This record gives sequence, C-alpha cells and structure tokens, in this order.
Amino acid sequence: MFREYAEGWLASNVKRGRIRPTTEAKYRGLLDRHLLPTFGDIQLSKVQLAAVRAWYEDLAAKHVSTAAGAYRLLATIFNRAVRDEILLRSPCQVEGASRERASERPTATVAECQAAIDATPEEYRCAILLGAWGQLRRGEVLALQRRDVDLESGSVTISRAWLVTEKGKAILGEPKSDAGKRSLYLPAHVQKALTAHLKAYVVKEQDAWLFPGTNGDPVNPRTFVRVWAKAREAAGRTDLRFHDLRHSGLTWAAQAGATTAELMRRAGHASPVAANRYQHAADERDKALAQALESMAG
Repeated sequence: MFREYAEGWLASNVKRGRIRPTTEAKYRGLLDRHLLPTFGDIQLSKVQLAAVRAWYEDLAAKHVSTAAGAYRLLATIFNRAVRDEILLRSPCQVEGASRERASERPTATVAECQAAIDATPEEYRCAILLGAWGQLRRGEVLALQRRDVDLESGSVTISRAWLVTEKGKAILGEPKSDAGKRSLYLPAHVQKALTAHLKAYVVKEQDAWLFPGTNGDPVNPRTFVRVWAKAREAAGRTDLRFHDLRHSGLTWAAQAGATTAELMRRAGHASPVAANRYQHAADERDKALAQALESMAG
C-alpha cells in the first residue's frame, strides 16, 4: 500500500539524516493532510495518472503553493519506488504540477527599512539591519552567536539557523542548504551598530546569542514576529514580512551592480535560479547607466 511505502521512505530518510527536522515536519504534514487521505490505502501499482491529476487539480484550485509542494513529495516517493524496481513508471506525470507560481515579493525602500528600524526596540534593531543589509534569513539572524561576528574584518559567519517546525517547536538546525553556510562582509553602518549591540546586549562568552531569549535559547521566532509586526506598521508597510527585507536587500545589491554569482554568495543560494529573480533590478540599473551615458554624450 502507498501508506506503508511512504511511511518507510520518510523514516529511512530521517534515520539517515537526509532531511532536516523542519523538512521532516513539513513532509509529515503534507502526508497526513493531503497524500495519505487520498492514496494511503491504494496499492502503489494501482495509483493511476488520471487519479493523480484529479487530486492535484482539486487541491490546486484551493491552494496553489500547497498543491505544488504536495505533488513534489508524491513524485519523490514514486520516483523512489521506480528506482527500487517496485514500479516501471511513476504516475506523477502532470505537466507543470511541481512548479510554484509565486507572486512577486514586495520590496522595501531604504527609507522604509530605516523607519522600521527606528520604531524597533534597540535590542532588536541589528536583527533588521542584518536581514536587510546582510540579506540573512530570520532563522539565520536569530541563531547568530558572538563568535560569528568578526568586528576586525567587518564580517559575519552563518553556520546555523533557529527554526520553527510545523508544530511550533523551535529548534537549532543548519542553514537551508550547504550554500547557506557562508561568511559575508557588512556595510560600515551595520558594523558600527553590531559593535554597539555586542557591548550593550551580549554577554562575553563566545557562544552567547546575539538575540537571547529568557531561557538560554535564542529569542523565540514568534516573539520576533511580533516585534517585526509593530516595526513594519510604523513604516507604513504592513504587507512586508521579515523575509521581504532579505528580498529587498538582494534587490539593492543587484541595483548596485552585483553579478548573479555575487548574489548567490550573499544569499546562500545553491543555484542561479533563485538569484536570477533579482536580474530585473540589475537590468533597470543598467538602463539608468545607459541613460546617464547618453546625457553625457548629448
């Protein structure tokens, strides 16, 4: 039955450390809510393309992003069954079903970002600076320790992430990919703010968290969500999620002339696909340069 094979596939990958705890929780949720109710009691060989298509189209009509993620998981499980020689062919042949058609992320201006920072309690201001000007993910920001900040070189090293599973449990894990483990140089104004932050809010031990909670762990991500909600409201941008600061910062970097490879490095992207999202910003910057050159010629 599909249920037994899928459960075995998940357990095997967890045991071998092939998927992160947050990914395990995500897969668990997709299995329980979307895959097992439909395919759980059907033999693997009896699952037909028509049934997969009907299931996907029904889910996509309600939740496009969830449908794409659930389809990718279903396809991964069936592809494993093909490699295990249980099946000759996967029934997951729905064209375009695995692609998420994400809407364009909102982008903040430098002024809007600064307005949010000014409205934030001082002990959390560096978190916003690191999200926007360092292009760090929220989990990467909250997992930083004193030893990760090199004030002499003006750089920060990302080697872990403070994450929340689907069940709401905060755990310390690794960055999203191997490319997420990186060192970045920070603008001078961020370096200056970090120097003051370390002096005022971080104890001397090298493993001290930059943004400590009340129980020895980093601050709970949900607590920081509330901090950010107030900051963005003050900036007049209630549509911005914290992750959009990262998107904004990468857009600024593209406008400053960063290459795809440079954007990949700063963002911790493993492939150029994600970094290419910011190419439009570089193109707009290049058009502006061309116009400036034209005015000089005129």
